[in-house]
Amino acid sequence: MFVAPRYGSGSLADLFPSVLAGLGVPGEEDRLGLRLDADQVCVLLVDGLGYEDLVANPAAAPFLSGLAPIRLTAGFPTTTATSLASLGVGVPPGEHGIVGYLFHVPGYDRLFTPLSWRLHGAPKSDLRRELIPSEFQPRTTVFQRAVADGIAVAQVSPRDQAGSGLTEAVLRGCEFRPQLSFGDLVAGVSEALRAGPRSLVYTYHGDLDLTGHVRGPSSRSWQLELTHADRLAAALADELPAGAALLVTADHGMVHLDDRLDFDTTPALQDGVRALGGEPRARHVYTEPGAESHVAAAWQATLGADFEVLDRAEAVSRGWFGPTVAPAIARRIGDLVVVARGRRGVIRTGAEPLQSRLVGHHGSLTPAEMNVPLCVFRA
Repeated sequence: MFVAPRYGSGSLADLFPSVLAGLGVPGEEDRLGLRLDADQVCVLLVDGLGYEDLVANPAAAPFLSGLAPIRLTAGFPTTTATSLASLGVGVPPGEHGIVGYLFHVPGYDRLFTPLSWRLHGAPKSDLRRELIPSEFQPRTTVFQRAVADGIAVAQVSPRDQAGSGLTEAVLRGCEFRPQLSFGDLVAGVSEALRAGPRSLVYTYHGDLDLTGHVRGPSSRSWQLELTHADRLAAALADELPAGAALLVTADHGMVHLDDRLDFDTTPALQDGVRALGGEPRARHVYTEPGAESHVAAAWQATLGADFEVLDRAEAVSRGWFGPTVAPAIARRIGDLVVVARGRRGVIRTGAEPLQSRLVGHHGSLTPAEMNVPLCVFRA
């Protein structure tokens, strides 16, 4: 079964507007009903921490489990770049335009990867001079809105995220404090929270996602890494100023891939396809002119009932990308959108060899991928 994103009332895109409302920013709405009433707020995003996996492993995460996690949904597709954009801008993908891990941008002959802000398969170059982040995603970020109201805002994240194209597109407007280690992250957050009478700090932990991709989200390695993430959250809670709040959430969950179909070795999937975007659990299929219906039928027949094959208009009409999809953003979405129901995926051993070997994947709308936790701690 698929889980529909709850844009406007219970999605990741609604988190920061609710936080800003609690910090007293005019015009912001507490969409989640958090009623924070706090002057200092820290938001920790644990990459890859699905709600289903958190509640299934209470012994591995006693601190977070003890906070009675609230179930939110990510947006679609359930992938990091899209979720960070929804979080940082406070709107669904159909409005911020980061519609996946890998997608078409009109005017370019290669697909675009927003995480690295480069064209897929092209020599490494600074694409920010062509696809200027603030123009590619021109909406005001939640951090810019907070700063405009006099709030001290900081991001404490790995150094490689400083000044990246994605950071400039969807998380711009705050002071960036690079983290060097677990302890440095906690100290940096603690210091940033005390930078003004009202403060907002966003911080990121990525090791759980990496472990889930390589070892699997049901592995012992993943459970032990969950314990480290739990201890990080507890350490942050210990450092909060009196009256402050800590919110812990995630960008997506993950599933263990049991079966793979290789696009690069399956002619039935290749015929009529000019480019293949997305990732194994949620593919953007860009077709040759006039070939859309033929490709849709071939993909559905080849993949079977474990996948749903929709044309762009139907995927948009279902609200997966949000209630509003701007025409320019709609053109980035595949002519077909293919999503997995079970634990299978469409890989590319030739074009994406590393990704094809990964054990854990995400991108679709199953509960394990779509549902993410929100844990709230008040000092």
